[in-house]
Amino acid sequence: MLLNEMSKDELLNFKNSQQQKYDEYKSMGLSLNMARGKPCTEQLDLTLGLLDAVHSESSLLASDGTDVRNYGVLDGLPKAKVMFSQMLGVEPDEVIVGGNSSLNMMYDSVVRNILFGTDGESKPWKEYDRIKWLCPSPGYDRHFAICESLGIEMITVPMLSDGPDMDMIERLVSEDETIKGIWCVPMYSNPTGITYSDEVVKRFAALSPKASDFRIFWDNAYCIHHLTDTPDKLLNIMDELKKNGKEDMIYIFASTSKISFPGAGVAAMAASKKNIKYILSKMTVQTIGPDKINQLRHYKFFGGYDGLVEHMKKHTAVIAPRFKVVIDALEKEIAPLGIGTWHNPNGGYFVSFNSLNGCAKRIVSLCKEAGVILTSAGATYPYGNDPDDKNIRIAPTYPSLDELKTAMEIFVTAVKLASAEKLSD
Repeated sequence: MLLNEMSKDELLNFKNSQQQKYDEYKSMGLSLNMARGKPCTEQLDLTLGLLDAVHSESSLLASDGTDVRNYGVLDGLPKAKVMFSQMLGVEPDEVIVGGNSSLNMMYDSVVRNILFGTDGESKPWKEYDRIKWLCPSPGYDRHFAICESLGIEMITVPMLSDGPDMDMIERLVSEDETIKGIWCVPMYSNPTGITYSDEVVKRFAALSPKASDFRIFWDNAYCIHHLTDTPDKLLNIMDELKKNGKEDMIYIFASTSKISFPGAGVAAMAASKKNIKYILSKMTVQTIGPDKINQLRHYKFFGGYDGLVEHMKKHTAVIAPRFKVVIDALEKEIAPLGIGTWHNPNGGYFVSFNSLNGCAKRIVSLCKEAGVILTSAGATYPYGNDPDDKNIRIAPTYPSLDELKTAMEIFVTAVKLASAEKLSD
């Protein structure tokens, strides 16, 4: 029976039963953390061999003879560039391979444009009285934190079933010269798990912004993080941009952070040849070169892009059962009551749960009091402000299966209790 169809007495009895169950969980003194999309120990163990991939003088030479222990090679080792170019669907000379963090490369790209402009011809963004950014939401909280920390005004764009609201995006960028960028996680989006449709990608590639220095920040973090044998497919946006002569409009990012080691992976960005040349001209002041030993380790261990793809099947075997625990719990306990919606993702790291309006903060608080830590309610929106107070990001990967089952029992109980409280008001 749907919860909103219960009589007043039925709803009161339901609320009391859930309160009793919740109090029992609360008394257990649990400590379970699902706040962030961290790989579990089993995933980290999959790449322990990477640490031994280079171990002697002869193994420290790159394919072009570069001694990776020394300075230089600002844009990354040739084979690392090839590996990431295949991952991102671009040419090797459209890639810069950097350190361990794609988020770092995104932050640097925003700051570079603020200080110097996008191409050496347009004025630096700092010379505008204010600049704005489009933020498809629910979205990635760390993207939003970059904007907030740099004083960039954020505009929330609704996420639809096939990607961001393109009608709104097309209208806004065509009218406002101060809109300088947009955050996108186009495949298995964080947190919704949605992959942008072909139509959405083509509309991005056809944008005609009023600002000539507008940039799409295409964070393709989960492009090979599949959960099934029938993964989503994402249209190649660089190919589409080139058809329109607009390839300068995009920066593409990815890393091996959740493939190898989050703290010691390899990150890369891709862009047009014109953008790459300009970015490297600024990077020469910032650094003499990235950690090439780590880049060498990675392509020796994986043997290239095909090896990366094969390796990800091992990750799927570890984390797919965890996603099943989450979806099964929601379908069994929440769906029959009509008190929540979610997308069953085909990949990525999250399940995005929408409660009844006005319940997300209460659910997260109840979970915390019972020992289950979730991402803060509102974090998936700019300024932490979810206007409907309904979205909660569930990160299933880090806990063990047994811990996750317990955490989801507490979660669904909290959803039921908060929903009953709301409907009883």
